[in-house]
Amino acid sequence: MSEEKQSGGFSWFLAGLGIGALIGVLYAPKAGRETREGLMSSAREGTEYLKQRGREAADQVGDLVDRSKTQVNEYVDRSKEVVERGRAQWDEFVNQGKQFVSEQTGKVTAAVEAGRQAYQSSSSSNSNEPA
Repeated sequence: MSEEKQSGGFSWFLAGLGIGALIGVLYAPKAGRETREGLMSSAREGTEYLKQRGREAADQVGDLVDRSKTQVNEYVDRSKEVVERGRAQWDEFVNQGKQFVSEQTGKVTAAVEAGRQAYQSSSSSNSNEPA
């Protein structure tokens, strides 16, 4: 009995498949060739659309890259200017420091020389006095 149910169920499946195919053919809006051509045309249009969108995206990316390069170059130029100003200020501070040290060295040298002369004059006047 189970074999009869299986073969009967399979028969009904095949019958339903056949009826469905027949109804599909009868109610199909276009013939097979027309349907295939429509699908191919839609596929071509989709491909062209994707190519066009890809080109547009590539152009936008190119524009974005160009603008980014311009901005980066501006930032680099500004950075160079800031570094140059900083370097010039640093050089000015260093020169002022050198000048200050030079002035102080001259003052210290003069003070040492004055002290030496005072000591020598004091020593020579003390040695000339009788004890």
